[in-house]
Amino acid sequence: MWRNLKRYYGAGDLHFITCSCYQRQPLLGTPRRRDLFLTVLEQVRRRYQFVVAGYVVMSEHIHLLIGEPQEKTPSTVMQALKLGFARLVIAEAQRLGVAHDPTSRKAREVGQPHTAQHVWQKRFYDFNVWTEHKRIEKLRYMHRNPVKRGLVASPELWRWSSFRAYFLGEAGLVRVNEWEVLKMKIRPPAA
Repeated sequence: MWRNLKRYYGAGDLHFITCSCYQRQPLLGTPRRRDLFLTVLEQVRRRYQFVVAGYVVMSEHIHLLIGEPQEKTPSTVMQALKLGFARLVIAEAQRLGVAHDPTSRKAREVGQPHTAQHVWQKRFYDFNVWTEHKRIEKLRYMHRNPVKRGLVASPELWRWSSFRAYFLGEAGLVRVNEWEVLKMKIRPPAA
């Protein structure tokens, strides 16, 4: 789908990232799974020291608006995020014995309607956001996604997005706009 995808890192831009579940299956279709994803996102955010400016977790995909991490790249962040979440989901499926019977009632209850081999599509989409106009556009798009899909009547009713942090000042599972995690980057003087 995204052949010859170019990633542009190092300019300090925000990155609007879209990542889909394997074959667009609703692997994030339960509140428990969405909470688990956000817990992993917060762990990765702390580990790699990057800013989360916005997010939304839908049933079969996620959108993130993040800053570049201190030491690594957004690609490293996405690898850690996808791998961390996938390991937990696959381990849960194996522990519950639903990995080999995806049609069982137990599999549906834990949101595991597939064999526990794949959780994410291989790639992710990354769009550099460097203007205030685009930042607002991407946040609005993310926050309106659950409404557009008919999941809720208004964005504040969807607990798995950053909208409540902006609109209500509510602290969720993921810290939003925590700019103090970034350290001052001092460039060496020009020679």
